[in-house]
Amino acid sequence: MNVIIKECNYNDILELRRKVMYPEKDLDYVKVENDEDKSGSTIHLGLYENRSEREKPISIISLFLNKDKKEMQFRKFATKIEFQNKGYGTELLSYVINYAKTNSIKRIWCNSRAEKSDFYVKKFNFNLTNQTYTKDGRDFIILERFL
Repeated sequence: MNVIIKECNYNDILELRRKVMYPEKDLDYVKVENDEDKSGSTIHLGLYENRSEREKPISIISLFLNKDKKEMQFRKFATKIEFQNKGYGTELLSYVINYAKTNSIKRIWCNSRAEKSDFYVKKFNFNLTNQTYTKDGRDFIILERFL
């Protein structure tokens, strides 16, 4: 797979989040707390096909670091529908896990849609917690992995 993973334009992040995760909502709905944090604790990554820097990302993820606790939450992980199940999301999350290890992060966690949790558990050894909730009619579960 010939891809580039790099920090991503915030507007591209919002656009892909909305299109894939909440197509019926507006852009403001897909913004999350600390999205625009400039202190270095928030990082937006995009995976691009290695063709042109001008292209839009295929897959995106937002990282929220808590350096004091050595934890990192990832949120709003999305891959363009036509590129799903082709390894792009797997490539991006593998990069994120390696990034966490390199930066001495001890725990990675996320709020996963319940129906998507097998992806994290089976491919990346995340553990299910007993923390669940429902938002907009969708069931979520918190997953974690200790490094």
